[in-house]
Amino acid sequence: MGKVPLPPITLRYNGVFDFDALYAEVHEWAKRNGYMWHESSFKHKVPGAEGAEQELAWQLTTNVTEFIKYEITFTIHMWEVKDVPMEGHKKPLMRARLYIIINGIIEHDWQKKFGGTPFAKLLGKLYMKLINPIETIYFDQLYYRIWNLHAQIKKYFDMQAKKHPYKDYLKED
Repeated sequence: MGKVPLPPITLRYNGVFDFDALYAEVHEWAKRNGYMWHESSFKHKVPGAEGAEQELAWQLTTNVTEFIKYEITFTIHMWEVKDVPMEGHKKPLMRARLYIIINGIIEHDWQKKFGGTPFAKLLGKLYMKLINPIETIYFDQLYYRIWNLHAQIKKYFDMQAKKHPYKDYLKED
């Protein structure tokens, strides 16, 4: 029947990191949460004086029900990509400017059960109008799962605060 997009979530990073570890972190999250992983594209542009440029696209999908399917897409763009040898690491790390866009899509009637006859189309429209499971249940589930993944990536890049920023104000630990 259709797809409902969620607002995109972005992340920017500039520095040294282990790309294989980032890949493994996202892949492990996908496996732990029951998502199928697909790397849909990889582009590597010839390195210039400042480094190479790379573009990647990852797609994570899971069938929630016979009617609802989640899809999370990563668009990763890296500039000034260079290998940096680090002491204590067997393989070099990567220095780059990184921009990640995470998009979520909720696809309903992904098996096309309500798309054949006019009666089936009417039933599908009634189901979406009366119950509307997208807004009541599935939108928030996918939205907060993506934010969880975003937080995990930020934790990997060490971009999160180590302590509660409003500890004194809220009188909390």
